[in-house]
Amino acid sequence: MSNSLLTINMITNEAVRLFSQTNAFLRTVNRQYDDQFARSGAKIGNTLRIRLPNDYVVNNGPAITPQGTNEQNTTLTVATQKNVPISFGTAEKTMSLDDFSERILAPAINRLAASVAGDLMTVANSAANISFKTDGSGNLITPDAGTWLNAGAQLDYNLSPKMDRKIILDPLTQARTVTSLAGLFNPQRKVSDQYETGMLTTDTLGFDWMSDQTTQTHTVGTFSAGTVSTAGQTGNTLVTNAITGTLNAGDIITIQGVNAINRLTGKDQGQLRQFVVTANVLTGATSIPIYPAIVPAPAAFNTVTASPGTSAPISLVLPASSTYRQNLAYYPEAFTLATADLEMPTSGVVEAARAEFDGVAMRLITAYDVMSDNLVTRIDILYGFTAIRPEWASIVADVL
Repeated sequence: MSNSLLTINMITNEAVRLFSQTNAFLRTVNRQYDDQFARSGAKIGNTLRIRLPNDYVVNNGPAITPQGTNEQNTTLTVATQKNVPISFGTAEKTMSLDDFSERILAPAINRLAASVAGDLMTVANSAANISFKTDGSGNLITPDAGTWLNAGAQLDYNLSPKMDRKIILDPLTQARTVTSLAGLFNPQRKVSDQYETGMLTTDTLGFDWMSDQTTQTHTVGTFSAGTVSTAGQTGNTLVTNAITGTLNAGDIITIQGVNAINRLTGKDQGQLRQFVVTANVLTGATSIPIYPAIVPAPAAFNTVTASPGTSAPISLVLPASSTYRQNLAYYPEAFTLATADLEMPTSGVVEAARAEFDGVAMRLITAYDVMSDNLVTRIDILYGFTAIRPEWASIVADVL
C-alpha cells in the first residue's frame, strides 16, 4: 500500500495548532480572530476597533439625573507580519503528520511563536500597577507571598474578575519564588509538585503560575523632579512644569494628593494612585502621557479621589535609573492579540492554505525549487496587539 502525501491543509492546520499551544503568554491573553478579512485578506496597517464595557453613576434618592451612554473603545492596528521559511523534500511529505510535526514544523513554529511572544510581552510596559518589596534600606528585593497577594489586591480594586488570573514569571524569579514559598500554606501535594518540577503551577495565592523566557527587564528613567502646573486637570495627559530628568514608557509615577479609589464604591483606598507613563518623556518636557486617565469620583470611569493641585509633586514609585525584572500578574483580557487572514496568492505558487484555530490565523504558501528538488514553504502570521485594560495587570518587580 502506497503512502499518502500530507496536504497543505493538513500541514497548515497542524502549524496553527502548534502555535496556539507553544508559548505560555500567547496561550493566556485574550485572542481574537477577525473574519472581516477572510475573503479579501488583510494588509499591514488595517485597524480593528475594540469596544470597552460601559460604566454608569448611581444616584441617591427618588430623583434621577439622566446620563448618556458614553461608550469607550480602543483601536488595534494589525501592524506586524512575521514569517519563518522552511524547506523540505517530497520525501518528507510521505511522513506521518506526527513525525512531520515533530521534526519539521515544531522547531519552526517554536521560533515563530517566541518571536511573536517577545513582541507581545512589551505590553508589560502598559501595566498600570506595580507591586514590589524592599529591604530596610529601601533596596528592591525578591517578592514574597505578600508581594504577590498585593498584586492580586491591586487587580481587585480595579474590578478585575477573580477567576483565571495568571502570573508570568521570569525564570530566575520563579527559582527564587519556589524557594521562598516552599511549604508556606501549601498542601503537601503542592509542595511535592514544586520539589519535583521546580515550578509553581495552578491555584497558588489566587493565580495560575507560568514561566516564560520572553519576560523582560525594565530600566526606570532618570527623572528627579517635577510638579503639576495647574489644578483641576483630567484626562490622559498630565500638564507639568518643566521636569528634570527623563521618564521611560512603563515607569510608574504617583502625584501628591491624588489617591486611588475603589472603582465600585468610589471610596478612597487610602493610598496614592499609580499611573503608568505611556510614552518616553524627555527632560524639560511640560506634559506626561499617563494611564489611567485622571477622572475624579463620582463619575463614570472614575479613577481618583481628586484632580491634582497646583505644584503637586510628582514621584517615581521605584528609584530613578534602577533596573528590575518584569514579572506580570494579570487577568487575560487585560491584553489582546488579534490576527487576521493574509491575502491568498492566485498564481506563482504550488499550493497555499489558510487556517484559524483558537483565535489565531496563519497562512502557508509552498513553491517548488526546481534546482534543488525541494519544496520551499513560508509560514506567515499577521497580527497586532494592545493592552485593552491595563489596570487589570500589575508588574511584580524583582531584583536582577
